[in-house]
Amino acid sequence: MSWRRGGGGDGGVSRRWAVLLCVGSFCLGLLFTNRMWTLPEASEIARPNANVEEGSMPVAAECGSKKVQEKQDFRDILQVQDTHHDVQSLDKTIASLETELSAARSLQESLLNGAPVSEEFKVSESIGRRKYLMVIGINTAFSSRKRRDSIRYTWMPQGEKRKKLEEEKGIIIRFVIGHSAISGGIVDRAIEAEDRKHGDFMRIDHVEGYLALSGKTKTYFATAVSLWDADFYVKVDDDVHVNIATLGNILSKLALKPRVYIGCMKSGPVLSEKGVRYYEPEHWKFGESGNKYFRHATGQLYAISKDLATYISINKHILHKYINEDVSLGSWFIGLDVEHIDDKRLCCGTPPDCEWKAQAGNICAASFDWRCSGICNSEGRIWEVHNKCAEGEKALWNATF
Repeated sequence: MSWRRGGGGDGGVSRRWAVLLCVGSFCLGLLFTNRMWTLPEASEIARPNANVEEGSMPVAAECGSKKVQEKQDFRDILQVQDTHHDVQSLDKTIASLETELSAARSLQESLLNGAPVSEEFKVSESIGRRKYLMVIGINTAFSSRKRRDSIRYTWMPQGEKRKKLEEEKGIIIRFVIGHSAISGGIVDRAIEAEDRKHGDFMRIDHVEGYLALSGKTKTYFATAVSLWDADFYVKVDDDVHVNIATLGNILSKLALKPRVYIGCMKSGPVLSEKGVRYYEPEHWKFGESGNKYFRHATGQLYAISKDLATYISINKHILHKYINEDVSLGSWFIGLDVEHIDDKRLCCGTPPDCEWKAQAGNICAASFDWRCSGICNSEGRIWEVHNKCAEGEKALWNATF
């Protein structure tokens, strides 16, 4: 018997069917492979050297790790900076809420005691409190009419310019005075007439007197913070020359800091001998004879931030008053987390001191004579100080705070 090649006999397989069987087997193999074989996750791939310890990574891996760590460190730094800014903002928010509470308490006390409520307070409450940079309160007395006039005609804007200063620069300036022991007396009527003419007084609920300056300072801050929402509250004497723009620039740079107390810090002797100027009746509280006071700002000019003014307003009934008002103010902040800032631009001397500094480009914020605790014979000499040491009117109107 013989076999035949090719042909379609019963004993052979044609080429066509052989090709189809091969292709079908190949497709079935691919299908089976795709279903049964899955690539492992990247985290499951074994490292080439499984016995190598964690500390001996390849160089490329170390570089990548360092870059990732540097990016993480940079992110941490940014996060810390953001957190610090958030904390400062939170402190300011808390201080604002405390101020509103203090204002409400002051209004309630005035109503309960039958005291008249300031028209400025009524207006501010009805239209909403706007934000100011600073309130400058000029401490003055009934007998200081000439001093007030000398300030009005030198460094303090008048009339429409003062209103422009408030609206455009956010700066309030007022002479601060209380009332006489006999309310409605001749000196009170004289101040009322002067106020009708100039409109630049801030009347406070306080009986005037030199030995009552600590109480006046406390009442001023409590009243000012209830009337105006400002970043800073300044107290200055009426025999001091002030450059408003320079003072504004100094304070505006501190606006984000909480609890700021700025002035020319000093620590004078505690005087225990009766009859001398600045005698301290409570000298025994400061230890042995010859001791010095704690650091505090000299009384000619100083400023405190809003949260400290609010603190004084809330606690005014329990804050102790020493005979010297600058000592009293400093004592109220002992034990508080307050930043004391010593800035000598707030206590320059009169010409030639402030004049030389002005010529050198270091404008003073305030000038006075130390030996007189103010400008000696200020009614006449403040003109000289203004002519030689003033920053110029353009500096104020061109300033941006």
